[in-house]
Amino acid sequence: RGFVNIRVGFHSGPVVSNVVGSRNPRFCLFGDTVNTASRMESNSAANRIHCSSASAELLKIQHPNLRLNPRGTIEVKGKGDMETFWVN
Repeated sequence: RGFVNIRVGFHSGPVVSNVVGSRNPRFCLFGDTVNTASRMESNSAANRIHCSSASAELLKIQHPNLRLNPRGTIEVKGKGDMETFWVN
C-alpha cells in the first residue's frame, strides 16, 4: 500500500470572496492573504503544517496549548523575509 504525503500552509488576514462563472459557478477567494497562504504551502515540508506569524499569534490566543515551533525567517516570493512557524 502507498502513502500520501501532503504539505499544509496557512495565513490569516482579509480576503474578498465571490461566485465566479454562470455556467459552472465557483466560489473563489481573492487577495494578498490567499497568495501568502499559497506561499506558506509551497514553502512547507512533507507532512508538516507551516504558518505565518499572523496565524501563529491567533493560534496562541485561540489554542494556548498548541505547540508552535519557530521555523525562522524565510524568503517568501513577493513578500520578502517572513517569520514563520511549524504547527505540531
